[in-house]
Amino acid sequence: MVTQEQRKRQLAREKFLRQQQRRTAARRKARMRNSVIASVLGVVLVGSLALYTSGVLKDDDKTNTSSESTPSKEPSKAPDPCEKPAAGKVKTATWKKEPALTIDKSATYSMELATTCGDIDIALKTSAAPRTVNSFSFLAGKGYFDHTKCHRLTAEGIYVLQCGDPTGSGSGGPGYTIPDENLKDKSLKSNIYPAGTVAMANTGQPNSGGSQFFLVYQDSQLPPSYTPFGTVSESGMKVLKKIAAAGAQAADPTTGNTAPNATVVINKATVTKS
Repeated sequence: MVTQEQRKRQLAREKFLRQQQRRTAARRKARMRNSVIASVLGVVLVGSLALYTSGVLKDDDKTNTSSESTPSKEPSKAPDPCEKPAAGKVKTATWKKEPALTIDKSATYSMELATTCGDIDIALKTSAAPRTVNSFSFLAGKGYFDHTKCHRLTAEGIYVLQCGDPTGSGSGGPGYTIPDENLKDKSLKSNIYPAGTVAMANTGQPNSGGSQFFLVYQDSQLPPSYTPFGTVSESGMKVLKKIAAAGAQAADPTTGNTAPNATVVINKATVTKS
């Protein structure tokens, strides 16, 4: 017959075994959870490195990315914060050579992008990047940017909205290229393009800029290979951050572009001398 003391010891052993089983199960779940987290972080890190090293800001004569350079996280499902585009058609004109320099290099110029998401005002760096500013003045005067979509938003590694391609594919341009300028701008420190910078996209080769440009909504580490030619105003930054907050779509399988969820269309671009 089992004594009362023996029964107590048996119950104690059973309780101990149950506790050990629960602890073992908890440790197993923790290991599985940590393994999943590590895997996700590894994918994000690889995606960020690919985004940075694959020439994300290429434009004009060739496709600007491959699918390997796209953000690895799931696309945001935020609602579209922007209005419907104004009526009008994109112009498809191209030119054989860079326009003659007609701006006053000693004057102050600004560019206004009247977009479906709000106005983005940009102070242009005329004296530091005269040929770039001259090209934008020429193209804006021809209505080249009007009714065009900003076709790309990057949300990992670098943080930019890319615009200026009438085809919306990331491979369009005005038919001519302009030289790199202002690559030693004092605002570029430690290979950081600070938030508010407006700079030229290119094909990854020197002096290959055309019409595509990008607006930096958060400090982004990039090699100093992209002509910085403007600075977004404080009110313009609010618009830019609103666009960024809506997130990006999944990468287009053809172009690799991650289009913004927001419907960002430049209704009218205007360059003004003051």
